[in-house]
Amino acid sequence: MYGGFFAQIQSRHNSLTIEFCVSSNKHRLIAGIDEVGRGCLAGPVVTAAVILDPQQPINGLQDSKKLTPQQRVGLAEIIQQQAMCWSIGRAEASEIDEINILQATMLAMARAYHALSIKPDWVRVDGNRYPDIPSCAGEFVIGGDDSHSEISAASIIAKVARDQEMMIADVIYPGYGFAGHKGYPTVKHRAALVELGPTVIHRHSFAPVRNCLK
Repeated sequence: MYGGFFAQIQSRHNSLTIEFCVSSNKHRLIAGIDEVGRGCLAGPVVTAAVILDPQQPINGLQDSKKLTPQQRVGLAEIIQQQAMCWSIGRAEASEIDEINILQATMLAMARAYHALSIKPDWVRVDGNRYPDIPSCAGEFVIGGDDSHSEISAASIIAKVARDQEMMIADVIYPGYGFAGHKGYPTVKHRAALVELGPTVIHRHSFAPVRNCLK
């Protein structure tokens, strides 16, 4: 039923895209796309695109924010194993500073889509905007990560990937608490910014970070 498993690592505009694909299907294919990290002060905005296998439904898919970390990791493993195809796209903090967070999010979503070697017939994107994907028709769905399984799956994959990256950042940049807040503007994070100053992975265009640069 399934073709071979392969992993592809690409570099686009200094941005790492990782794609895993396990099968193809002749039926109508729908890809879900979602983002994680838009409101953070540090780290990339990470997006995922997922094409689920209709022959292998996955129980428990919902908005990643409603799941515990353990549930997300477990579901991410199942999605990676059973989805027809999934990919990750990202935009770095430097890109966010250059083109703003909205445009960087749209760029990361487009990167996730283009990383799919199996191209879908339709794309569903969580939110109120559709990225620049002229090669495929689709729609944006407000609250889609809680109403469409393929978007839920994308939100889980993106969340787990970004959380793991921020845990690595916690080791590289000790004192900021990245493993706990994952880059979001918590009280502890803001206090660390004042005390230690911004790192290279902070978004210098965001006011709390910019104010610490002055």
